[in-house]
Amino acid sequence: MKLNSLKLHNFRNYEHLNLEFSPNLNIIYGNNGVGKTNLVEAIYALSLTKSFRTNNDKYLIRNGELSTKIEGEVEENTINNYQVILNKEGKKVKINNNISSKISDYVSNINIIILEPDEQVILKSSPLARRKLLNIEISQLKKDYILYLNNYNKTLKQRNFYLRELMINSNASLEYLDILTTKLVEYGEKIYNYRNQFIENINQYLTNKYQQIFEIGNLALKYNSDYKNKDAKEIKDFYKKNYNREINAGKTLFGIHHDDIIFMLDGKDISEWGSNGQQKNAIFAFKLAEIEIFKQEKENYPILILDDLFSALDKKKVHNIFNLLNDNIQTFITTTELQKINKTILSKAKIFKVTLEGVKEE
Repeated sequence: MKLNSLKLHNFRNYEHLNLEFSPNLNIIYGNNGVGKTNLVEAIYALSLTKSFRTNNDKYLIRNGELSTKIEGEVEENTINNYQVILNKEGKKVKINNNISSKISDYVSNINIIILEPDEQVILKSSPLARRKLLNIEISQLKKDYILYLNNYNKTLKQRNFYLRELMINSNASLEYLDILTTKLVEYGEKIYNYRNQFIENINQYLTNKYQQIFEIGNLALKYNSDYKNKDAKEIKDFYKKNYNREINAGKTLFGIHHDDIIFMLDGKDISEWGSNGQQKNAIFAFKLAEIEIFKQEKENYPILILDDLFSALDKKKVHNIFNLLNDNIQTFITTTELQKINKTILSKAKIFKVTLEGVKEE
């Protein structure tokens, strides 16, 4: 999968921008604060229709403007045009100028993986951050995953509302709660199966990728879920046994919305005892393992973004990561210092210099 070109209109600090990329390696360099990360953020948003830096789309729109448009030509067997249009009312996505009615139909088309300096905070954050990581990656692989997730969240909201009603009115019927519970389990089981399979696939590659970066250590993901080792009947029976607890709490106490993944290094939770470097390398190994999963399932490599990697790792670790890549993976690197990049690598790259005045190919 290759991004041939990118056009931006009123995106962040860019009023208008039109770039053509190398199918292999692209290096984007310049001082801090000039818009390097904005550029790769636009590539990410073209793929997933949202930013990796903010949850609020309005911040992607250039100051003083009402909307922004990101447009890209992507090659994968055939060449297709993709557009993401954001305004203060919402977003619209197009494929070859045809509006996609469902975001889920759009998102699975352009596969992208990003490595950024602060991602190890995911390990120490709440389970919500790690579930978000799973949701983003699996949604690119499985078109119906977002649909199941949206249906689950909608049913969860309805169920919580009814549990609060039951808490107030003890004479209300449990029949509707049974119906909502059945729907919740139906969607939850599908989501669990996708997550469980994804984690099993990642674990096939994770230790190998970690050792190629850090040289020693056995890394694996541990999946914690209320659905683990239970079939649909067992899950529904479990809910029914705990109806009183949930009614008293006024909310759903069990389900895939409590799922978590733990990064285990040599059998221990890396967030509890691992060094900062080990934690960073664990996330990088996870993302590099993903490349293999995308190639396996989509029969094509994803686009890879390495945002300011040199600030997160020493030269040796960066060199090890580069050795894990191949020319078939279109890669975008942002950096403030070209001299930190091996001359052999530079000779293969298309280089873009970013200044406050704009972006210039060198």
